[in-house]
Amino acid sequence: MYDTISNIIDRLVEGAIDFHVHASPDPVKSRRLDALELARQAKEARMRAVVIKSHHYSTSPLAYIINQVVAGFSLIGSLVLNSAVGGLNPEAVEVAIRMGARVIWMPTYSSVVDTKRRQANLPAIPITDRAVTHKGISLLDKGGKLLPEVVSILEVIKEASAVLSTGHVSIPEIYALVEAAHDLGVKVTITHPLNEGYGARLTLQQQLELAGKGALMEHCFLDFMPPPYGELEITVLAEHIRSVGAEHCFLCTDLGQYQNPTPLEGFRIMLTELLKAGISEAELEIMVKTNPARLLSLD
Repeated sequence: MYDTISNIIDRLVEGAIDFHVHASPDPVKSRRLDALELARQAKEARMRAVVIKSHHYSTSPLAYIINQVVAGFSLIGSLVLNSAVGGLNPEAVEVAIRMGARVIWMPTYSSVVDTKRRQANLPAIPITDRAVTHKGISLLDKGGKLLPEVVSILEVIKEASAVLSTGHVSIPEIYALVEAAHDLGVKVTITHPLNEGYGARLTLQQQLELAGKGALMEHCFLDFMPPPYGELEITVLAEHIRSVGAEHCFLCTDLGQYQNPTPLEGFRIMLTELLKAGISEAELEIMVKTNPARLLSLD
């Protein structure tokens, strides 16, 4: 029988994991769907799991409740270390992990990078009226070393075999995080490595260097959405995947915005466009099943 692209996409979606999705409730913006509908759609598509992310609160309690309602599927909680949870707060990390969080993101809207973008009136993540972001949260001291609280957070992540994600931080901060994660044996991902609007755009050489230290590149389909998002070309992503290697990358959507496709729709479009760009089914399977499952300790 002729193997259509639709058949290939169906096979890839079944058992796949979307590592980065936003849903309601959200304290500052409308989302395309709520967490319960997200889980129901993903289960119906036979996906294995979805990591739900909020820039403002730990989603682990929400994931716990949803998993009682939608059986046979895993919604996985996470925590972003923005000012709403006290910033670089090891206790918040420990509590979130004890309640089921598997991914800990370094600051996004509270990072120095995002704070400077907001001050320059560039597109940035919405914040609450009382957000403490006038200087931004740095991960480094004046000598360029990781702050003690960041090291404590990495130790908590290590003990739980959870995942460290870099968030929206600068290149020096990324390198310091990856170096420390490598030394401690912490699993680490680089968030949006091709999109300077969400942290820092890395050169191919930088990606190769970081991959050599064990970091995985987290490529989000949001980066290819129209303005105010990344507006990148899918062929650029395909070129980087081929150069860095699928074994050092994984794919997710970062969708949930009201004006964009639903996460499931975006997931299918992303896979379709990468197939058309010459990325093989086997490579895609590594990036949507094998690598995220290993990160989340699901296998």
